[in-house]
Amino acid sequence: MHTDRLPSALQVDPRTQPRAWWTVLTVAASAFLLVTTEFLPIGLLSSIAASLETTSGIAGLAVTVPGAIAGVSAPLLTVLAGRLDRRTVLQALTGLMIVSCLVAALAPNLLVFLAGRVLLGIAVGGFWTFALSAGRRLVASKDGGKAVALISAGISIGTVLGVPAGALIGQSAGWREAFFITSGLGVVVLAALFALLPSLPVHQSVNISQLTAITKNKNVRTGLVAATFIFVGHFAAYTYLEPFLRVVVRADATVVTGALVAYGVAGIAGTFLAERAIRSSLRRTFIGATALLGASVLCAPLIGQSTPAAFMLIALWGLAFGAVPICLQIWMYHAAPNAYEASSALIVTTCQFALALGAFLGGRLVDMSGVPSAFVLAGISTLLACVYVATFGLERQAEGKVHAEER
Repeated sequence: MHTDRLPSALQVDPRTQPRAWWTVLTVAASAFLLVTTEFLPIGLLSSIAASLETTSGIAGLAVTVPGAIAGVSAPLLTVLAGRLDRRTVLQALTGLMIVSCLVAALAPNLLVFLAGRVLLGIAVGGFWTFALSAGRRLVASKDGGKAVALISAGISIGTVLGVPAGALIGQSAGWREAFFITSGLGVVVLAALFALLPSLPVHQSVNISQLTAITKNKNVRTGLVAATFIFVGHFAAYTYLEPFLRVVVRADATVVTGALVAYGVAGIAGTFLAERAIRSSLRRTFIGATALLGASVLCAPLIGQSTPAAFMLIALWGLAFGAVPICLQIWMYHAAPNAYEASSALIVTTCQFALALGAFLGGRLVDMSGVPSAFVLAGISTLLACVYVATFGLERQAEGKVHAEER
């Protein structure tokens, strides 16, 4: 199965490379915006809860719902899209994101707000799946890995920038305005997709049996299991980072925003540091990122009660998690390079279901036992992922392929 490759006659002409890279950047920007919107409520959780007259734990459904829906939509859309031109698919999913933001911004109650988040989940699950395989087709074959890394960086940065972006906008304007702003940015990105994205026909569609068959690949299974532990752990705590800062650290709005911005800046740095470190060893980079992530989260409720300590741990947390999405995407590509659209659908499904489960479990612990208990669960789960990757990492042959191609 080669759904992410074009026949030689349709390969991108090297002379079109400048335009091709602008197109890749546009796809990366759209992926960034969708993922940023998915995590936007985390930095606004207290405001959303108060406005919609609910608890912080219930407001956490703003993260759980789109995660669960994205987990379903990723494989479902991969099959239902069939041979539909991927340009049309990416444009439609970006448009759906715009609608979801407007529904959330105008929501009079929690039910309508969550309906908007359902639409976002559909968009995120589909776009994350199709964007990466499409990115490889927008450039010459030799540059395919760089295109994937760039779009993965957009996803990674979105996961770490959504929270501080929400906090900054929410503090100055309000949580509804944050969703209005993201919808406006979505219109800009959609216009760019219409202007730049070429036709991306598919000559062989993905079916359920192909999705099932790929799980027999040992390295694919390792990536999926590791992603489950990481995303359950991370989002059990990350969803409630803002309440942690307010309740445990006793930080005011300015300090909360500053801490979330520090997390975002460190996360961006982590994304690009990981992209370089992967060239030496994907396995070691992945292990190091998960070890740092688990340790920083686990230590937060223990030694992070002072503002300086909290800032330090949150920055380390952001640095570590910034590396995770790009590690996972490169891992899955090298585990199954000839079935990348299918493997992308599986990793999106796994990550989205895991983050939904993590946010749900964290919310229950927050409401029953307090915020620190969610952080303990998060640290343990993430460290289990570290142990698993160290034990069942990429086989030597696959690791060698990573080094050769990235160089």
